[in-house]
Amino acid sequence: MASPQQTVSSPERAAAPSAEQEVPIEIQSHETPLEADIVAGDDDGDSAIDSQSLLSTESLTSSILEYRQLHGRTYANAKTGDYWGPNDERQSEGLDLIHSALTVLLDGKLFVAPINKDDPGRVLDIGTGTGIWAMDFASDFPSADVTGTDLSPMQPTWVPPNLRFEVDDCLLDWMYPENHFDFIHVRAMYGSIPDWTDLDRKILYHLKPGGYLEHLEIGCQGMSDHKELPKDHIFYTWANTFYAAGEKMGRPFTICLDGESRKHMEEAGFANIQETRLKLPVGGWPKDPTLKQAGIYFQAALERDMEGFSMFVCTELLGWSKEEVHVLVAKMRQAIRDRASCPYIVVNIVVGQKPL
Repeated sequence: MASPQQTVSSPERAAAPSAEQEVPIEIQSHETPLEADIVAGDDDGDSAIDSQSLLSTESLTSSILEYRQLHGRTYANAKTGDYWGPNDERQSEGLDLIHSALTVLLDGKLFVAPINKDDPGRVLDIGTGTGIWAMDFASDFPSADVTGTDLSPMQPTWVPPNLRFEVDDCLLDWMYPENHFDFIHVRAMYGSIPDWTDLDRKILYHLKPGGYLEHLEIGCQGMSDHKELPKDHIFYTWANTFYAAGEKMGRPFTICLDGESRKHMEEAGFANIQETRLKLPVGGWPKDPTLKQAGIYFQAALERDMEGFSMFVCTELLGWSKEEVHVLVAKMRQAIRDRASCPYIVVNIVVGQKPL
């Protein structure tokens, strides 16, 4: 039985810059706030979860492995593309924890698109990161032919035989032919794409007729149904910081806002589009055991590497000092440990189909 997932209406945009037939998605949803399981006076965060890093490299050209070094962290070589997130072990551990949180949130599902589970065909995971989603999919569907692409070779060497990883920039021309893939998966690519409609058109071109695109994004804005947050709350500061950085580099972080991803899919020519918005708790405050576990994983991910998520955008794009970033992260860490506010963020999932 599906757990009581929660949908939300359009979230407050935190002063963000101005920026058919439905596909059946099997997620039970409700409009009511998440129910908290809080002991009076308990405002400590959940303990972080140990996560074994999947960081490894394959035998690739030396230029790809010549990572940029910034503030003690490593980033993708500028020659292979620009990305604001680190590609080191600490970031990998955080990304894998986010994967665990999202998988629990979706009741153990890796996707919601109504693909042919008996014969998934060719599957592409764009921005595969550590490769954990692609590995899980390849393991669950051994008949599928799975490819994961990313700017950095930060995936394991030992993978299922039906999976391969490639270093590639999705913004450049693709080497794949037209009508090639049955399912294309995009997740957590905020701040990476200058023109989402253009990318969606490219995806549409390479999908087979009847094939599906699933696009999942995680919001920047912390929210609460249990406590009114003042406009100067750190959750708003955090979100507006990323919105400003995205606007400056021309790669917006606003793609998770209500209707944004759907709009780009429609403009690209997708049909049968459906958008689902879920609440992902931050911490183990929900009463529902599934949501509690998802929240524990997600808080652990944030605790593990909020610095990695914010260091590049704040220092290189917005001109902050490293010390100012540390203050921002400290305030965020304090806020996500405030169980009384029952914090959550929005997860947005949009599925579209290439017309037959």
